[in-house]
Amino acid sequence: MTTSIGAGPGRALIAVYGLFSLAAGARAGVQIATRFGEAPLAYALSAFAALVYIVLTVALWRGARRLALVALGIELAGVLIIGTASVLDRAAFPDETVWSAYGKGYLFIPLVLPLVGLYWLWRRR
Repeated sequence: MTTSIGAGPGRALIAVYGLFSLAAGARAGVQIATRFGEAPLAYALSAFAALVYIVLTVALWRGARRLALVALGIELAGVLIIGTASVLDRAAFPDETVWSAYGKGYLFIPLVLPLVGLYWLWRRR
């Protein structure tokens, strides 16, 4: 059942998180299945990002505000921490994650998306 945080423009947010769930999950699945030994940290972090996106999709759709806020905080922290680490220590990330270089491979949407999500939730109080 959709509640106020998943209504109106919230539906677009749900759709974007759903799309990112699929994109990050498919990418991580292929990388883990075919090349895990090349960059295990990067591929595991991409899988973690996909999991966070799945949680956010479901939380927004179900109107689970508190869970969505926690997941958005985890997402934002992940983008900032992994983004910074991947820029400062490229050797630690021989291949990109969803959050590498602040989401550069995804047009920086992973950096902007949690900010939009937090704004939406605070606005819908």
